[in-house]
Amino acid sequence: MSHPTLDGMPDRLYPATPARLTTYLDCPRRYRHAYLDRPTPSKGAPWGHNSVGSSVHTALARWWALPRERRTPRAGGALLVDAWLTDGFRDARQLRAARDRAREQVERYLAGIDPDHEPVGIERTVSVRTARASLWGRADRLDARGEGVVVVDYKTGRSVLTVDDARSSLALAVYAAGAARVLHRPCTRVELHHLPTGDTLAWEHTPESLEEHLARADEWAARLAGLDERFVAGMAPGEADEVFPARVGPRCGWCDFRSVCGPGQSVPPRQPWAGVVDAD
Repeated sequence: MSHPTLDGMPDRLYPATPARLTTYLDCPRRYRHAYLDRPTPSKGAPWGHNSVGSSVHTALARWWALPRERRTPRAGGALLVDAWLTDGFRDARQLRAARDRAREQVERYLAGIDPDHEPVGIERTVSVRTARASLWGRADRLDARGEGVVVVDYKTGRSVLTVDDARSSLALAVYAAGAARVLHRPCTRVELHHLPTGDTLAWEHTPESLEEHLARADEWAARLAGLDERFVAGMAPGEADEVFPARVGPRCGWCDFRSVCGPGQSVPPRQPWAGVVDAD
């Protein structure tokens, strides 16, 4: 539906997370199913690798809430076990192996963290505005380093990451711009902390490179605002499929909405546990 405004009033900003924008860029059909269709189509079974990632993120966040004298790597491992999610694994053996591996990774990671260096934000929601969008998201960690702030994002997947992943990430750019606005401190450095390898992939943005990210996000948000309004106003099924086409590729096997996407069903499905590293 449209939102009328009085003369002289600014246009309504489009609220969006980086995930919403990038979902559309990856596959407009998945975007429609996830954000516009009501009721939301049924998703597939939970993914094991998502259980691993959520458990690790929870443990690392809770570690900073411990009293200073209890912030040890071993305590972080115990928090991982307490937070462990059990969905999406092939069997009990794979679950236990994944949990033990994640515990080892958390403890190894925390062995290199100074427990006295308190972050300025843990799972902190930040936001920034552009001409046509209100962008927001939740940063895993915000560190104070010198006079500035650094965005830290935890990664637990099996894919090998590069510095280009940090440089090109819209989410990290939004977190940096949002942190600078909310905390009133410079924030240009973003880091991906990959627990499986122990690698830190960092990128130092310039004001210009951050502005480029925000300008692209503004363009995408403006496009989605129009598409969302058209969809809510009413579209025939055929028109909706044309306006929100499926981008068929290997990622369709991992899509939560594969079962309701005709084109996506041409790609073989992946098992819920396929993204979990096996012991062998």
